[in-house]
Amino acid sequence: MNIKPLADRVLIKPDAAEEKSAGGIILPDSAKEKPLRGKVMATGNGTKDEEMVVKAGDAVLYGKYAGTEIEFEGEKYLIMRQSDILAII
Repeated sequence: MNIKPLADRVLIKPDAAEEKSAGGIILPDSAKEKPLRGKVMATGNGTKDEEMVVKAGDAVLYGKYAGTEIEFEGEKYLIMRQSDILAII
């Protein structure tokens, strides 16, 4: 991975959005729910006030509007502060 987050930031690869509803109806892109879970790809070193708890490879839950979306080599990622992560699964 060529992206290295700084300080208390975390790089997350979101899980894929649901393609079908419970009834089997295929959803268009505009109706798909934004995923709220993903996998940590890289972490910063933390700050003097905040130790990094998450590590690369952890599956996490995060807030619906957390982070900043970026695209790198055709893949979509989120960069967010560790405090925006709600839980490690």
